[in-house]
Amino acid sequence: MKIVVAGDGKVGDTLIGYIAAEGHDVTVIDTNPMAIDNVVNRFDVMGIVGNGASYETQTEAGVGSADLFIAVTYSDELNLMSCIIAKKLGAGNTIARVRNPDYAKSTFFLSRKLGVDLIINPEDQASHEIARLLRFPAAMKIDEFSRGKAELAEIKISADHPLIGRNLVGLEKAFGVRVLICTVRRGDEVIIPRGDFVFRQGDIVGVAASQTDLSRFFDKLGLLKKRVRSVIIAGGGKTALYLAKRLVPLGMKVKLIEADEPRCNELSALLPPSVTVINGNCIDSELLVDEGLESADACIALTGSDELNVVVSMFAHSKGVGKVIAKITKISSVGMLEPAGIDSIISPRAVTSDGVLRYVRGIESGRKGSRVSGNIKTLYKICDNKAEALEFDVTPNFGYCGVALKDLKIKKNLLIASIVRNDSVLIPGGLTTIESGDSVIVVTTDEQLCDINDIMA
Repeated sequence: MKIVVAGDGKVGDTLIGYIAAEGHDVTVIDTNPMAIDNVVNRFDVMGIVGNGASYETQTEAGVGSADLFIAVTYSDELNLMSCIIAKKLGAGNTIARVRNPDYAKSTFFLSRKLGVDLIINPEDQASHEIARLLRFPAAMKIDEFSRGKAELAEIKISADHPLIGRNLVGLEKAFGVRVLICTVRRGDEVIIPRGDFVFRQGDIVGVAASQTDLSRFFDKLGLLKKRVRSVIIAGGGKTALYLAKRLVPLGMKVKLIEADEPRCNELSALLPPSVTVINGNCIDSELLVDEGLESADACIALTGSDELNVVVSMFAHSKGVGKVIAKITKISSVGMLEPAGIDSIISPRAVTSDGVLRYVRGIESGRKGSRVSGNIKTLYKICDNKAEALEFDVTPNFGYCGVALKDLKIKKNLLIASIVRNDSVLIPGGLTTIESGDSVIVVTTDEQLCDINDIMA
């Protein structure tokens, strides 16, 4: 496909790397000549120095014949204007990154009336991920499918974990809950496990189940003994604002620490009275202790600095905080941060990239004509970006409806993690079939799936 990306900042750079790796014809627009030189030298893309909202620049970039135009500059308004111009020029689809909370209620108008096909708010999505993690503090990552009906959680096997030494075959009998172990990250290796697989200390395990069964499984493992009731948020940016608003209805006591006094005044006006907003420096260890860090159930580091977030997280871990989450934008490997005691990392730019990749592959599947039997609903990068979890809708065009999974020749390193049928989540076995109307969740190390037919060998 022909794709034009306006903006080569943190989000744009990550996104460009992903879509260029999938073989698309990519052109990048940015006002910074050094950024263009850098992205052209690193990826197989074309680069144009200019304003992404300029008619002349877009014409030079060939936006009129593009299948997709993506605007991820620093400015919401510039992104929206760029998409409107791109649509008028003839771009097939447009995506805008919009971060301002003031635009949250205007999504329908922006999408339907102005021709912006997809609007992504990275900070809002990141706050949603953090809220899910606080529901299951023992999880490093939780991804949801079919509007929360099915979930995929990653947990780390500690030294005294009840899964150590067990194999997959006896898991359901031992714990009385039907779940599916989809992935195991062991060092740098990602394993799609078989029935004889045995868990070891240090394994990071991906577990798929319905929301209810995942909760029961965690309870059986003894991982739900301590729920999160008090949270300290370091930093008062957009993600912190969205998160605090999400946590209050869950009954959590929230303290938010922000160094900028005018921003504190804004937050106090925007947040419910139950949220305590504190004007102070997050790097001040005495302040953190005085505000109850040692007794907090969770600490979420959401400042604008990766380095500061790591330092705050390490300090929280040293004080025995049960759940520590850090927003990280630059560090690409989760493994680098695990020794620092950071349970989970959240990356708004990764959230944006996942959403755009899902959209790109959905368009790609639509270009396959009659072969199309289901589009991607959800896509997540998992296992430190070494694997993917995807959700497909199944239409009658899928050529293997009604065939037992044991009789299907499915690609290697691919697993049917679960099937959502009539609002129920099925953990598949050999006799399970895929039917029209199902949502099928697939976990794979093959990062090129666009359509459910692609699972077949």
